[in-house]
Amino acid sequence: MKILGLDYGDVRTGVAISDELGMIAHGLETIEHNGSDKKLLERIKEIIKQNNIEKIVIGYPLNMNATKGPRAEKTDAFIKKLKLATNMEVIKVDERLTTVASHRTMTELNVGKDKKKKIVDTISAEYILQMYLDKKVN
Repeated sequence: MKILGLDYGDVRTGVAISDELGMIAHGLETIEHNGSDKKLLERIKEIIKQNNIEKIVIGYPLNMNATKGPRAEKTDAFIKKLKLATNMEVIKVDERLTTVASHRTMTELNVGKDKKKKIVDTISAEYILQMYLDKKVN
């Protein structure tokens, strides 16, 4: 069973998918949608169909003190649209510090500034999905 991982953002959304065994997350792409949830949902539906996805995991942006802020509310609104568009289970995963971890990884790999901006969301989606997969296994 393959699982889709998302790092939802206003302009870009990172996408990752799991392997067939649901053990390893792989970054897939960053969808540039400039605030158009319609465009984003269409691409997500294509990815689901192409990869036989059975479940969706999405990063949930809580504040550092674990409270919900405006970003979490926007994500909740998108999750409702995503569930309607795909008729799939959508699981929230605490995404605090995943972007920091993504930037740290890219710095350690000497990824240039220009490329960082293009792939940070994909790497964050990979971290989000891998956190879910690791919890599921244990």
